[in-house]
Amino acid sequence: MTVLLISAIAFAATMLGGLFALRFRDRLHLILGFSAGAVIGVALFDLLPESMKLLSGPSREAKLSLLIALGFFAYLIVDRVILLHPHAHGNNHEHVHGNNYNHTRPTHEPAQLKGPFGALTLAAHSFLDGVAIGIGFQASTAVGLIVTAAVVTHDFSDGINTVGFILRGGGGMRRVLPWLFIDAIAPVLGVAFTLFFVIPQSAIGPVLAVFAGAFLYLGASDLIPEAHHAHPRAATTMMTLLGAGVLYLAVRIWGG
Repeated sequence: MTVLLISAIAFAATMLGGLFALRFRDRLHLILGFSAGAVIGVALFDLLPESMKLLSGPSREAKLSLLIALGFFAYLIVDRVILLHPHAHGNNHEHVHGNNYNHTRPTHEPAQLKGPFGALTLAAHSFLDGVAIGIGFQASTAVGLIVTAAVVTHDFSDGINTVGFILRGGGGMRRVLPWLFIDAIAPVLGVAFTLFFVIPQSAIGPVLAVFAGAFLYLGASDLIPEAHHAHPRAATTMMTLLGAGVLYLAVRIWGG
C-alpha cells in the first residue's frame, strides 16, 4: 500500500499544475508556450531515452524510429482526417478578444474533440507513468523512488498541458475539471495495475516510443502554432524553451 500512497503525490502534482493554468488563464499563450516545450521535452528527454533502454536487439534503432513514426503519423491521421481540425485561421473560426490575448476558437463540433483527445493522450501517458512507478518498485525501493521523483516533476506540467488542451479547444471550467481529474488519477491507476500483474519491460519500451512520436506531433503541430498566433513571439518562445529546459533538468536530476 506504500506505493499507492507515493503515487498520490503524482495525483497532487497534476492537480496543482492544472489549477495553476486555470489561475493564470488570461496568459494562456504563455502557458501554451510552456506546455509545448514541456510536451516536446517529455518526448525527447524522457520517453525516447527510456524506450531506447527497454528496446533490445541489433535493429533496435530502426525499430525505435519506426515506432516514433507510427505515433507521429497515427496522431496526424486522427488530427487531420478524423477530427478534421483546420490549422488555417479563416471563416470557420471565431476570434475572441480579451485579457490582452486573442484566442482562436473552432466553431464546428469535430474540431472541439481535439482538446479532449489531447487530454486523453496525456492521461494515457500518465497511466504509463504509474506503471513505471510500479515496475520501479518491483525492481527495488530505491529504483521506485527515483522513478517517482521523475514522474512527479513532470506531472505538474501534465496538469498544465491538460488544461491547455481543453481551453484551447474552447472548453470551460466544467470541461476542464473532469479531464484534469482523469489525468491526475491515471498514475494512481497505473500503479494499482502493477499490484495485480507483472508487467514485462519488453512491452513498455515500444509503447513509450509510440507516445514519444505522438507528443512530438502535439507539441510541434498544435501547441507551438497556437501559442504563437498573434502574440509577442519573444516571450512565448522563451516560455517554450523554459518548458523544455525544466523537463531536461528534471530528467537529469531525478531520472538518473
